[in-house]
Amino acid sequence: MNAPSRLPEPGQLVHLRQRRWLVEAVDQAPRLGQATLVHAACVDDDAQGEPVSVLWEHELDARVIEDAGWRRVGEQHFDDPELFAAYARTVRWGCVTATDPGLFQAPFRAGIRLDAYQLEPLRKALLLPRVNLLIADDVGLGKTIEAGLILRELLLRRRTDFVVVAAPPSMLGQWSEELETRFGLRFTIIDRAFVGAMRRERGFSVNPWLTASRFLISHRLLVDPSYSGVSSTRCAISGPARC
Repeated sequence: MNAPSRLPEPGQLVHLRQRRWLVEAVDQAPRLGQATLVHAACVDDDAQGEPVSVLWEHELDARVIEDAGWRRVGEQHFDDPELFAAYARTVRWGCVTATDPGLFQAPFRAGIRLDAYQLEPLRKALLLPRVNLLIADDVGLGKTIEAGLILRELLLRRRTDFVVVAAPPSMLGQWSEELETRFGLRFTIIDRAFVGAMRRERGFSVNPWLTASRFLISHRLLVDPSYSGVSSTRCAISGPARC
């Protein structure tokens, strides 16, 4: 029997009985020639936390795991309390805002100057189990911003992953520019040129709706059967006044 050549220390990882263990305590042998008693807890997923006490010198496969990454833990000491508190608040805010309909993320991640009334559609949308909202503000009051806030919030909360914006042909450029510059959302404009390019690159049978996850399309092409076929389970935002 080959006895382990090195005794472990509390806090070290060891390989023992085909598993990895964290050493919790080491009882030195009371007399020369006797075995050392090692207390450890399993760190493997299938037996996490399971305790064991062994006579180290009598174990066949016992060895200390030399892991550089494990040794570096704690070398930089603890973070500054204020820095760690800021990180903890960030994590807590992210978790809360993903579930609480009364806390918004989108207004803080958009390059816009908001008026209070523009948050009302967002508030109403988050209270709905499935967003189905008509925005009918007057011209110039920010319907694009209100729809963009709802879209950004739904994406941040992982409530949708596919978006189609339908607008009059003359407004496709405006929607594309505002969604990218104000909300950081880049959309692919579906038109005859785009479909033709996809067919040349990927074959005539390519489904253009599977080439991206956010699209802009004109009302004219939306009723053309050659460009329809979006699954009913996906999210669609039809603009400029409805989302």
